[in-house]
Amino acid sequence: MVWPFKPKFRKQIARIEITGAIAGATRTRVLEALKTVEQKKFPALLVRIDSPGGTVGDSQEIYSALKRLGKKTKIVASFGNISASGGVYIGMAAEHIMSNPGTITGSIGVILRANNLESLLQKVGVSFKVIKSGPYKDILSFDRELTEAEENILQQLIDVSYQQFVQTIAEARSLAVETVKSFADGRIFTGEQAVELGVVDRLGTEEDARRWTAELVGLDPEKTPCYTLEERKPLLSRVLTGNRQTKSGIRAGINWLEFEVSTSGLPLWLYRP
Repeated sequence: MVWPFKPKFRKQIARIEITGAIAGATRTRVLEALKTVEQKKFPALLVRIDSPGGTVGDSQEIYSALKRLGKKTKIVASFGNISASGGVYIGMAAEHIMSNPGTITGSIGVILRANNLESLLQKVGVSFKVIKSGPYKDILSFDRELTEAEENILQQLIDVSYQQFVQTIAEARSLAVETVKSFADGRIFTGEQAVELGVVDRLGTEEDARRWTAELVGLDPEKTPCYTLEERKPLLSRVLTGNRQTKSGIRAGINWLEFEVSTSGLPLWLYRP
């Protein structure tokens, strides 16, 4: 496909926002936006990340797509209010990273959580009969404790995923694996601390990141605009946006609950406040 007005886009910076928990819908939107950036031949991309993290697979797919795009387009990541766990992983695909001094970042690690309702079910007289093809087919069932063998299997899974995370950071930031492991223990830290650790390059606002991005590709930071790629919403949805914003706090809580339920039993790169 040949896009019109190519020179126009070559004089602009593309911008993509990654906000909230990183799950399937976010992955789909971001991957589509990255294709647009490549097709319209933007010289640079500013990725604004404000996310506590998300599922491992979705974070890895966004990271991989950014790395591919980075071979053609200069990419700068800007860490917002919170860019932790999976948010950090995605940021590692950028050639340069800027963070606010007080950004909450870090939480580098992997967590897998399941609920055990065995005691509650016994009190109300509920039990289950399970027919399975193998001893581990019902691993993480909510009606019983994990066996020792199951814990070992899951710990190995987490350890492998964690090693992938650490290796990615080490390669992206030119750090030794052992150096990364010294702070990749689930702790959170500020953007200022992240600079000291080598996870972030500079401190600054999103506007500072925009100016830096323009300078990196030889554009005038005073005049170069950002072209934000957003998911196209139906007209009715856009009209009702104002009404939904008045209930944003309630909606955020519900969305978080939905995310918890939908990812139950999946390894997560997620900061848990």
